[in-house]
Amino acid sequence: MGGIYVMWKREVLRFLRSPSRIAGSLGQPLLFLVALGYGLGPVFRAAGQGNYLDFLAPGIIGMAIIFTSIFNGMQIIWDRQFGFLKETMVAPVSRLAIMFGRTLGGATVAAAQGALVLIMAVLIGFRPVSWAGIAPALVVMLLVALLFSAVGITVASKLRDMQGFHLIMNLLVMPLFFLSGALFPLSSAPQALLLIARFDPLSYGVDALRYFLTGSAAFGLGLDLLILCAVSAFFLWLGALFFSQIEV
Repeated sequence: MGGIYVMWKREVLRFLRSPSRIAGSLGQPLLFLVALGYGLGPVFRAAGQGNYLDFLAPGIIGMAIIFTSIFNGMQIIWDRQFGFLKETMVAPVSRLAIMFGRTLGGATVAAAQGALVLIMAVLIGFRPVSWAGIAPALVVMLLVALLFSAVGITVASKLRDMQGFHLIMNLLVMPLFFLSGALFPLSSAPQALLLIARFDPLSYGVDALRYFLTGSAAFGLGLDLLILCAVSAFFLWLGALFFSQIEV
């Protein structure tokens, strides 16, 4: 447990010591909230779907979390290239503790950014259906962040090239985001698109956030939490396996 805490603390402090990283990571979600929330709001309202900003906010929170958490794995490649990973590996800490600590640290940072995006959304006009739903929504943010932080570390454990990691992550992240129902309601999506969305784990994270923040869910909260927990457990196991096989 001590090793996990040390690695978790390292990841969190690395983030807190970079104000420019914090500010930069909030720029894109703010742009989406303002440009799409207000730009497409009249169209969404005319279609009888209500306030688009209220619908959009949980999806943009999910976007902020997945981008931050999945790119957390990039630090492994960076540390490997500059020799820091070798120093970590020879420390009297198990590789399993190192992997879990890094994953939890990245998840904590990503969930914190999701919370900041929620605050921004409230400031520009988003109103949760119930303020009591904020606490469970934060738990969902952490669960989504844990899942995709594990995905990032799983992929990074098998790569040595930073450019290759960026290419693979961009190829993975953008479809996950756009097909998750973050920008459009899955309840009225074509059946083919809905079928694809069911295989996207981010769909269940966004759906659970919508349940707690807006009171609506396409799949149901029980299924959302079941899928998120199951997929998170799988990638934590796979990431631990791949990380234990790293040769530095």
